[in-house]
Amino acid sequence: MGPFVPDLISDQLNLVVALVLGIGFGVALEQAGFSSSRRLAGVFYGYDFTVLRVFFTAAVTAMSGVLLLGYFGLLDTDAIYVNPTWLLPAIVGGAIMGVGFVLGGYCPGTSVCAAAIGKIDAMFFVGGGLLGVFAFGELYPFYKGFYESTSLGAVKVFDSLGMSQGVFAFLLIVIAVGAFAATTAIEKRVNKKSAPSLAFSSRKHILAGILVVALGVILLFLPDRKTHLISKVSDTAYLSAHPAKVMSVDELAFRIVDHEPRITLIDIRTPDAYAKYALPGSVNIPMSDFFGKDWITMFSQRHVIKVILADDETKEHAAFLLLQELGYENLAVLGGGLDAFNATILNPSVIVTQGTRWDADVVRFRADARKDILAMIEKNKSGGLKEVKTTKKIQGGC
Repeated sequence: MGPFVPDLISDQLNLVVALVLGIGFGVALEQAGFSSSRRLAGVFYGYDFTVLRVFFTAAVTAMSGVLLLGYFGLLDTDAIYVNPTWLLPAIVGGAIMGVGFVLGGYCPGTSVCAAAIGKIDAMFFVGGGLLGVFAFGELYPFYKGFYESTSLGAVKVFDSLGMSQGVFAFLLIVIAVGAFAATTAIEKRVNKKSAPSLAFSSRKHILAGILVVALGVILLFLPDRKTHLISKVSDTAYLSAHPAKVMSVDELAFRIVDHEPRITLIDIRTPDAYAKYALPGSVNIPMSDFFGKDWITMFSQRHVIKVILADDETKEHAAFLLLQELGYENLAVLGGGLDAFNATILNPSVIVTQGTRWDADVVRFRADARKDILAMIEKNKSGGLKEVKTTKKIQGGC
């Protein structure tokens, strides 16, 4: 489960892959006619809607690919960078860019594509863009307050609209197919003799539209993988039918005191709860983060026991089953959860003996373990909790 460029590829080779993809993107723009300012401007005058069709096709293809690959666990969607939104600056910037698009016939990407094949007007457009970037940077202090206003954060469209990603995907596909049909009619009316849509085979495109809408229906009912799996493993009936391997409180205490190297403690509580109290050597990973690639190496260590910690055993059990669903092995849960560990080791009440000759040894072990583990916890607090490095999302955008 991870991105298409796996960790086996170095950062240097990633740049080579990016270069190849960039060249391919430029070729696609050229083949789509995006190096022609007349074709690009045709969207605004109604005689050529090729650009709109290409953009909608790209959006639907990328969206469908992300949703399907994410559902089958082939793409780590949490690693995808989402550009933060500043609402009013984005509206003003979009209006300025739209005017520049109409006047110059290019957007930044298409101007570079056209300049690369020798279009003189595109070269001037690129030069003007560079001057604009310079002027923007020099004058930034004058409008910094507005530029940083109305921040919405890294919000996704379907979240801002209060709908599921499946509903949004379906609606976008329906709008795209509708836009294809409407722009074809407009194009043929405005440009009766040489409209690009005149070359379309109506029957084939109607069939393609039906197939794309059918894909939208599939995406409509395609559940979010993360939500689906967490809901599945949290179901009471599922928990009852799939038992988990349990590690006793005394065994865990012994392994902690003994500094056992072949054990990893996975604390799934909230970061606030973890910050207040955490067992020595534990790592805080909420269940929702299990899907990211940051923890693949840790979870994949077959000869290391991954013991899941939570306040109660039921939550641990759900996390255990989720990791199993994701393909990880050698897992265990703490019997009774951290509540039982606290009551037995760290804050013991009256010890109920088992009536065996080992009772005195158990009492002595727990007393010694309590002292040692509390000392470790205090040491961790004074030194600060260990910060685990996570993968930094690569910023980008069009």
